[in-house]
Amino acid sequence: MSQPQYPPPSGPPQPGWAAPPPAPRKSGAGKIVGFGCLGIVLLFVLFGIVAVAASGGGSDDDPKPGASRASGDAPAMKAEDGVTEAEAEAEAAGPTGDVTLTACEIEPYTTWPSAKLTITNRSSKTSNYMVEVEFVDAKGTRISEGYAATNNLRPGQTAKEEAQGTAEATGKVTCRVTEVTRYAS
Repeated sequence: MSQPQYPPPSGPPQPGWAAPPPAPRKSGAGKIVGFGCLGIVLLFVLFGIVAVAASGGGSDDDPKPGASRASGDAPAMKAEDGVTEAEAEAEAAGPTGDVTLTACEIEPYTTWPSAKLTITNRSSKTSNYMVEVEFVDAKGTRISEGYAATNNLRPGQTAKEEAQGTAEATGKVTCRVTEVTRYAS
């Protein structure tokens, strides 16, 4: 006997009998977030480059207009005796003569070197000062450096500041003012 023939079904196919639906389209949100983060990083790099270029690239050869610089001429002081090696240097012309090293010691809790400074504005204009100090061990090896700054110091006015090193020190340490920058505020 033969099988009866049925007519093809009419109307929409029954659920589960049709081909699977197509995969949903990807939205590309991951690409958008990734490129957005990359753009932010590139902006920070660009701002950093512009900041370095605007500050002169850190070159000591081209100071800001109106700035006075002196380096390496300041008196040294030993941490153990507390006496400057050359008091006469404080009266030297220029911004280096405006800075006096009053103490050089090793902080007892951190064991970091510290230099106490007195800055006296001997110029005729209100000025800002930036002072760099190096800390040298008994062998003459530079173990750290520190910085001090004061702003809007009137002519004849004095400020007491401290430059702090950030490396542990033991034994005898010598503090030296290596650079003083003074510019009118």
